[in-house]
Amino acid sequence: MYTTTKDMLRHASEGGYAVGAFNAENAEMVWAVIAAAEECRAPVIIQTTPGTLRYFGPNYFAGMVTRAAEEASVPVALHLDHGSSRDLAERCISCGYSSIMIDGSALPYGENVSLSKAVCEAAEVSGIPVEGELGTVGGKEDGANSGGVGYTDPAQAADFVERTGVSSLAIAVGTSHGFYKTAPILNLDLITATRKRVGVPLVLHGASGLSGDIVSRAVRLGMAKVNFATELRGVYTKTIREFLAADNEAFDPKKYGEPARTAVKELVKGKISACLSDGRV
Repeated sequence: MYTTTKDMLRHASEGGYAVGAFNAENAEMVWAVIAAAEECRAPVIIQTTPGTLRYFGPNYFAGMVTRAAEEASVPVALHLDHGSSRDLAERCISCGYSSIMIDGSALPYGENVSLSKAVCEAAEVSGIPVEGELGTVGGKEDGANSGGVGYTDPAQAADFVERTGVSSLAIAVGTSHGFYKTAPILNLDLITATRKRVGVPLVLHGASGLSGDIVSRAVRLGMAKVNFATELRGVYTKTIREFLAADNEAFDPKKYGEPARTAVKELVKGKISACLSDGRV
């Protein structure tokens, strides 16, 4: 079933689990994420970044995901990840996305508030929930390098939510986008402190490469949505490379696409388990 993230994340927050949010680049990944969610009996979020939408427009992804969700036996949402502008957010809404993120975290605080509030007001007309971000998640995401981590201040987070009206909030606790060269040290106490001050579900970005135990600890402390992107791309590409190395005469995309999507499905199942969301449907 196709749904928004509002009730999905509220139920997760109240139930002590998180919804896995997985970035998809093509139809194979969309299939893999939904197939994994159905096998795990878990709600799931499929995400696309602005960079992905420059490759295929939001109308393509909305068409694929909404149709697949209608045939799915678990709740599925389609989310704009790291939305870069109000214009892109409104375009995704008009194409049928059921959830939006506006990322103004690199802006001065007042500008982040203004941009996020404007997107929330625009999305409210269509009943679409909006995720905001406060603090800086390190590393490189969608071609933009955010540099080091800037931890979220819990008091400022409470002010941000009140002034903008966001439905969920991504906070910076020490994770980074991309592959980790060394294991990060997360400030898990910051999750607890922010949860006490903020009344909307919290979101963890940069979870690719974190151990399942660390993800589960963050979820138990209050993260209601956990994002995974880099690992999906990595296992998809690795599987295709291995297939073509073993058969250099292969030319049919379906032949190497099938093992790649299966590999992504198995990875997603593990991430759903780490989010404690398996068996929640």
